[in-house]
Amino acid sequence: MLKNLQPQFAAYLGTPTRARGYPALAGQHSLILEVAPGLMIERVIDLALKQDPELEPGILFVERQFGVLEIHGDDDARLERAGQAILDGLGLSADQQLRPRVLYTDKIERIADQHAIIINRNRQASMALPGETLLVFEMVPALFATLAANEAEKVSPGLTLVDVQMIGAAGRVYMSGNSDDVDRALLRIETVLNQVEGRDHG
Repeated sequence: MLKNLQPQFAAYLGTPTRARGYPALAGQHSLILEVAPGLMIERVIDLALKQDPELEPGILFVERQFGVLEIHGDDDARLERAGQAILDGLGLSADQQLRPRVLYTDKIERIADQHAIIINRNRQASMALPGETLLVFEMVPALFATLAANEAEKVSPGLTLVDVQMIGAAGRVYMSGNSDDVDRALLRIETVLNQVEGRDHG
């Protein structure tokens, strides 16, 4: 569960193509789940909303392999109860989730004009500017990109959240700004991902 959605990340949650529901607001809390096979996500949302019909679904998405659900609200305890109802309904426990595994990370200083332009053509959030430091981070499962982006914004709110790719085979985060902010964000991302409990990738 993501607690205290940050302004840029909350705004981003309304952007994934074909996945738009009720928009989340900064300061709310969010429960985001990814399951396989993809159509299992219909059972997941059924369990969540029958537990608490007042929660708002922001994303319901089925792609080739995975289904993704994002629901949000003002009360984190209600979201936790919905999460437990999902686990109970599927006969699962939280420790059965896959832990995040980092595939690649890089800090690119003083990005060139042309580099910024081509990044911005593919963005879903704000723009990277020439001369800034660019942070790129890739991990699996893809959904952990949401945790990375929201936590990075908490410690470095001056960074620009350029893009978050949270659906698919791998998750990716692009953030840009000054180097000190990037360093703080990178440390926070590495720390929170290492703290996630679950099973290792087989």
